[in-house]
Amino acid sequence: MLIKNIESKIKLAFIVSIGSFVMAIIICGVSLAFASRMIARERSQIYVLDNNVPLIATKTNMEDNREAEYKASVAAFHDFFFSMPPDDEYIKRQMDKAMYLIDASGIAQYNTLKEKGYYTNLVSTSSVVTCTMDSIRLDLNTKKWMFYGKQKIERPSMITIRSLVTEGGLQDIPRTTNNSHGVLITNWKTIENKDLINETKKLF
Repeated sequence: MLIKNIESKIKLAFIVSIGSFVMAIIICGVSLAFASRMIARERSQIYVLDNNVPLIATKTNMEDNREAEYKASVAAFHDFFFSMPPDDEYIKRQMDKAMYLIDASGIAQYNTLKEKGYYTNLVSTSSVVTCTMDSIRLDLNTKKWMFYGKQKIERPSMITIRSLVTEGGLQDIPRTTNNSHGVLITNWKTIENKDLINETKKLF
């Protein structure tokens, strides 16, 4: 009887030991999986300093706002490229900013307009051009987009409203001071840019 009790206790101790060992392995596995997930999540995030002030840091996930960044980059480019006063130096600065956001397709359009005397004509006629965005249609899978907006050209004697529809692609690149979103616009084309309204100004 005593021997049977000893054998039962040994067997129970063995079962408890094996069970504890298995539970320890399970707990270690779950802990490692959780730690790996936490590390991957931290690596996918960046810390941004607002206005170069080290005391104010905003933690943000790089992928969460990527669609908004794509649209912001497209909108900023069109504002730089299509909004301008009759000022040579200002136009040049705007074009410099725009060219940091686009590939060679932007330079090609800029050179074409320059050769046609578009910018010289704006300055000589004291025309003010502003671009307003209506919407941007974006396909995140193909990174293709279409921009819908309007151009307002205000001359001393006339106001012209033109439709503006363009399209292109997007390429992720490293973030820089001149391209804070890290987005390069590619294969940019103007699909439509025609007069909608021509209104003569009332001169008093």
